[in-house]
Amino acid sequence: MIIAWEINKRLRILASATVFIVSVAAPLLAQRAELERAIQRRVMPNGLEVIVVENHGVPLVTVEVTVRNGSFTQSPEYAGLAHLNEHMFFKANDAYAEPDAYIQRASELGAVFNATTKEEQVNYFLTLRSDSLEAGMQFLVAGFLAPHFRQDELERERQVVIGEYDRNESQPGFKLEEAMGKKLWTTEWSRKNVIGDRQVIATTTPEKMRYIRNLYYVPNNSVLIVSGDVNPVDAFAMATKVFGVWKRGDDPFAKVPIPPIAPLTKNDAVIVEENVNAVTVLIQWQGPSVRKDEAATFVADVYSDVLNNQQSRFQRRLVDSGLWEGVIVNYYTLNNIGPITISGQTSPGKLREAITALLSELKETVKPGYISQDELDATKANRAVTTQFGLERSSESSHTIGFWWSVSGLEYYMKYNDEMAKRTVANLNSYANKYIVGKPHIVGLMMTAEDRRRLKLTDAELAAMGMNQ
Repeated sequence: MIIAWEINKRLRILASATVFIVSVAAPLLAQRAELERAIQRRVMPNGLEVIVVENHGVPLVTVEVTVRNGSFTQSPEYAGLAHLNEHMFFKANDAYAEPDAYIQRASELGAVFNATTKEEQVNYFLTLRSDSLEAGMQFLVAGFLAPHFRQDELERERQVVIGEYDRNESQPGFKLEEAMGKKLWTTEWSRKNVIGDRQVIATTTPEKMRYIRNLYYVPNNSVLIVSGDVNPVDAFAMATKVFGVWKRGDDPFAKVPIPPIAPLTKNDAVIVEENVNAVTVLIQWQGPSVRKDEAATFVADVYSDVLNNQQSRFQRRLVDSGLWEGVIVNYYTLNNIGPITISGQTSPGKLREAITALLSELKETVKPGYISQDELDATKANRAVTTQFGLERSSESSHTIGFWWSVSGLEYYMKYNDEMAKRTVANLNSYANKYIVGKPHIVGLMMTAEDRRRLKLTDAELAAMGMNQ
């Protein structure tokens, strides 16, 4: 997976975003009923969960296996190896022993295939003709049963991953994102660092790859998702036949528990000097864990959506005033603590005033009357409509289901819009007070060395800007 710098893209999306003013109840009820009709689930004897999503729009099917792995399982000596292991999946195995034979089989099937690594999941998927479903399953299971981890293939993929690392490192925002991450997650930075550590990647061994695969790549830590032009009865029968030979393993998280992330205790700051046209600002907090404070994660999305609405008081005060070129609020839902991020761009001359105004405006968001009931209703309706659109494409729905299954469980996804609809203005205020307003955070800037010297800006001053929040 390529970890790309996306602030400018996010700001462009925000600038063109609109909020639909529609009735909330009907879309939510219809969507829940549609989900329950379309999604069927089984758990096989070996512990593999199978999810089938029936959609006969086109004669294609997507087969995906998602594993609860990713950077959150990485101690420092394994930083980046979940990603490298993903690259090693489509390599030699018992069924396709020669180099490139596995990929050649995908071509014979006419399949489009890929894989991605995120913080709390690694997924492997292919899309092919629906009449080739069983062949697609047989193709995918081969990579899980008996990988070879040939030294020559590892050397090649190591260079591919280091190439991705080089491309990301060349992006202006990479250093800022890395420096912010190290401060936000302190000793557990490796568990958020998907791209990993260059030296670890360059020196890893086949034995380390096998350790990851044997520990986490077991059916009882995975889900098989079949979506598209399928008959659920046939799909479950094929899954049992093809994936039933995959042997259950020990619970990886009982064997190697994930350590907790220490909470932030004070504000901190980082300034990265790059040749850029505007000042990029990131402010981050440690947000809720979906399995420890599930209710707050629903509220977090509503709160972010309300503030991102172009017509909101928040945007009028900060963007329409000219202090900011754009500001976006985001919570990233994760089990192992998701970050809350406010990102934006401003000019050097407005920087101090812009940050002060933003931190001050966050305090205002929890005051009575700041967010109206009409704004809240419109926001929840828009989220419901957006989610509904995502169901129309089988491949997209597979990836979405795989993500939510990994971080929170499928039921979270099934009830998402129902839970969103329950949130009140009081809930939003409680969330902001618990996780944002007056809470320790990291402020990061990306600016030119010349602008920094001219402004005489220090890390200490930047960190202190939030002290009067």
